[in-house]
Amino acid sequence: MNKVLETIKSRRSIRKYLSEQIKDEELDMILESAIYAPTGHNDQPWHFTVIQNKELIDEMSIESKKMMAESSVEWMANMGRAEQLHLFYNAPTVIVVSGKKDAVSPLVDCCAAIQNMLIAAESLDIGSCWIGLVKFFFENSENVAKFNLPEDYEPYYAVCFGYKDSLGNKAPERNEKVVNYIK
Repeated sequence: MNKVLETIKSRRSIRKYLSEQIKDEELDMILESAIYAPTGHNDQPWHFTVIQNKELIDEMSIESKKMMAESSVEWMANMGRAEQLHLFYNAPTVIVVSGKKDAVSPLVDCCAAIQNMLIAAESLDIGSCWIGLVKFFFENSENVAKFNLPEDYEPYYAVCFGYKDSLGNKAPERNEKVVNYIK
């Protein structure tokens, strides 16, 4: 099978990491893959904040979970109250992906950059997990100020990275009845 397709099909969200920090050259390759993502109108509206400070990563997890615990959505509130859950699964590196507010399609462009990072990490045998629930942390402007973002950027998501301490689950069955053809 083609190497790229094999990497895409083998990638899993990893939720258990070794404590060892990923190498700078591996991090650089992951970030480079992100800046080569497709982007509407070639805006390249992304900004990446690399966090390797365990205290800040832990704070982001704790604060997000506090807000999740107050959610009216039961599963989310339960996750927020789960003492053992670390929102970033104790990964040693977290990248916050932010987008320029006035770009043509910043959220979509940033999502394409995230997907590139996930695939690049898998190709390097580095685990990753896209974290959407960090949005709770981003709701507080004092929290966002800690990222020193360029003006007119807002954080969307975070992705955690680290060496795998588990291989992840088997891929769930895929619904293949999602395509129609018009020829």
